[in-house]
Amino acid sequence: MILAAGRGERMRPLTDSTPKPLLKVRGKPLIEWHTEALARGGFTDLVINTAWLGQQLPAHFSSLLSLLCPQPAQGARSVLSISYSHEGRDFGDALETAGGIARALPLLGDVFWVLAGDVFVPDFEFLQSAVDRFAASGKLAHLWLVPNPAHNPKGDFGLGANGLALNLPADSSAPRFTFSTIGLYRKALFNDLPFGNPQGLKAPLAPLLRSAMDNQQVSAELYTGAWTDVGTPARLDELNQTTNWNAPTT
Repeated sequence: MILAAGRGERMRPLTDSTPKPLLKVRGKPLIEWHTEALARGGFTDLVINTAWLGQQLPAHFSSLLSLLCPQPAQGARSVLSISYSHEGRDFGDALETAGGIARALPLLGDVFWVLAGDVFVPDFEFLQSAVDRFAASGKLAHLWLVPNPAHNPKGDFGLGANGLALNLPADSSAPRFTFSTIGLYRKALFNDLPFGNPQGLKAPLAPLLRSAMDNQQVSAELYTGAWTDVGTPARLDELNQTTNWNAPTT
């Protein structure tokens, strides 16, 4: 699932007419970096949630007659299948992260990837082996954390030596890292919300994760590759002006 329903207030005026996941980094919409990376890993059944200017996302993908993965994993399909969860159409607004995921659960498997459509992480590999390890672990979630960027110096979660994500307070002396938005989830994490969220309840994700962390049900690992939360026009400009960068081989 790719999260693409947010308004992108900090990106205005760029997002006044374009949803943030369709803003371009190095000539390609942010969300296409994700769809191509997922397809390279063999993950071709996708769900995208929409709200702000949500009609532009299916229009964008339908205009691409075929979305081919240049090097699909062995045995993987090469054409993406995209389903949409239209929160704006159905409820008038985005449902926040957990509310949006709960709304889309009928479209998802028991174990599934989630990532935000507005992060740039060009080298991340979506691997079936990661899914298999997580499924065998019995945990409710597995998160990829990143070193803290300047705009989030205190981080979000801790990381234990045993590979567990830790619900540390902001004033903890132990290091905390920033949640990359990339994670693997099990449907059971969202059991406290009505399946399919038929009433369109708004719910954040962090409280669910913190509660599961307190029960040692969330694992994590540190990702040190290139990662940017494209949250402001300045960060987008910086990405597009960077010259010492090579695109991943496709």
